Amino acid sequence: MTKLVLTQEKELSQEEIKELQEEVRKLAKKKNAVILAHYYQRPEVQDIADFVGDSLELARKASKTDADIIVFCGVRFMCETAKIVNPTKKVLHPNPESGCPMADMITADQVRKLREKHPDAEFVAYINTTADVKAEVDICVTSANAPKIIKKLNAKKIVFLPDQALGNWVAKQVPDKEFVIWKGFCPPHFEFTYKELLKLKKQYPDAKVAVHPECHPKVIELADFVGSTSQIIKYATSVDVNRVIIITEVGLKHTLQKINPNKEYIFPQSMNYCRTVYCCTMKGITLPKVYETLKNETNEVILPEDIIERAKRPIQRMLDLS
Repeated sequence: MTKLVLTQEKELSQEEIKELQEEVRKLAKKKNAVILAHYYQRPEVQDIADFVGDSLELARKASKTDADIIVFCGVRFMCETAKIVNPTKKVLHPNPESGCPMADMITADQVRKLREKHPDAEFVAYINTTADVKAEVDICVTSANAPKIIKKLNAKKIVFLPDQALGNWVAKQVPDKEFVIWKGFCPPHFEFTYKELLKLKKQYPDAKVAVHPECHPKVIELADFVGSTSQIIKYATSVDVNRVIIITEVGLKHTLQKINPNKEYIFPQSMNYCRTVYCCTMKGITLPKVYETLKNETNEVILPEDIIERAKRPIQRMLDLS
């Protein structure tokens, strides 16, 4: 098994995947480790997780776990969030190179400069931000709870960062507030075009369309349903049609088929970006990397104590309000 993992550069066979999954489960039990995975992870990684969820669900699980070790199968900001909400735990990231392009589109220094320009505003950060940025804002939100939380805020002006697509979508639902929106974006979601969606709608005229709010506004306008990953799951598996076009990361298909295999879930296949809505950094976490990281307890997430303390406040405020 160790030789297989250390030298593995090829695709694993189904037999090798099952064998390695068993080894990971044994290690997790032995080390009192919990494995958390985002819906966008590879199917074989999702299948060894103790819990699979979206950003909000994973933050909640990380904050409440009694495990000694958290193995977080997601991008870097998610691992940082787990460390922030449960700082006494050892948080391991199977692939430290798996960052989030959107999270890197704004820095803590840029937030501080925005504060000077908008001293009367409430600063709202999408959970898809670095720990340094979270430490500078008033509250965090996810795509699942952003409209609900922002409606509860007393401030009339909202500085929303970093995702312009999500910010604009939320602003339409909270028209009584003034929004200043940073121009960040999620490349896989935002680069999917409405023309591609029109092709799918023409090809499958009987299908409903579910879209993530990180998508371009023109794509959102064509949707029957707009929501977070977890909200899309609920809609797509229960809506009264046989086909649902899903415009979000293709890793979600694995979960949808497990929950309700009787429906047809159509994901785009003709894009320039990896031929579908595909997050290359999410897919950078592989089963062998999970095994090696847990076995050797490497790639631990370390954050300065002051960042943990300051970043925890907006996250906890989000959890309380949601």
